[in-house]
Amino acid sequence: MNENERKVMFSEVYELLDIIGENFTDELSLGTGSNVDFQKVKNCYLQMIDYIITDETENNSLKTWLDNSDFWVAPASTKFHGNFKGGLSLHTLMVIKQSLIFTRPLLENFYQSPNATKFEVTTKDVFLASLCHDFCKTNFYGVEYRNAKDINGNWIRQPFYKSKNDNRNLGHGNESVLIMLEIFPSMIKNRTVIEAVSRHMGFCDLTESETYNYSNFLQNPLVILLQLADQSAANWYDF
Repeated sequence: MNENERKVMFSEVYELLDIIGENFTDELSLGTGSNVDFQKVKNCYLQMIDYIITDETENNSLKTWLDNSDFWVAPASTKFHGNFKGGLSLHTLMVIKQSLIFTRPLLENFYQSPNATKFEVTTKDVFLASLCHDFCKTNFYGVEYRNAKDINGNWIRQPFYKSKNDNRNLGHGNESVLIMLEIFPSMIKNRTVIEAVSRHMGFCDLTESETYNYSNFLQNPLVILLQLADQSAANWYDF
């Protein structure tokens, strides 16, 4: 990637950050989803998608999948970050934001390394990796109820999220890759993005045999970028 291409990329990154900034001010710093306007969250996604995904077929495919899945209302977990209705879309939005914030300093540093010529990363790559990293969580959780006491000591039926019993999962990252490729068949040869989504959990989602060559994936700057964005979004902002 030459200097002009980098300038174009960083300009696109700032455009996406501006879209988020125009839709949100304090909401994304609350550390909770209780006061967030989720229609505004959806509108923000749609504006970013229309800006960065210029292929009409891919654009429509993504929007259709988002609406036909439970992405907009699903939780991000059962008891950790984003364990509330809409938590998945909010956490993912924060991961996108964190990825965009970290893109320039991380890549400018990477381009000074011996591996600089081995990887090409575009703004679309950063956006799609961040957007798709937790697609495996769609249609994954169900609502069940348990007996609990309210603040007055009365017994009530309290809803909670639980993983569905009939789930079939090839691994957190790999399942998200499969969904991403269903939506974007053109990404099948984009190993930079596939590796980032597949390995975004670090050592937490690897079989024993996969750990043997794990360090090779860390040469990919998008793997590092997405891990950093996901961890900071989950632990700094509790989305």
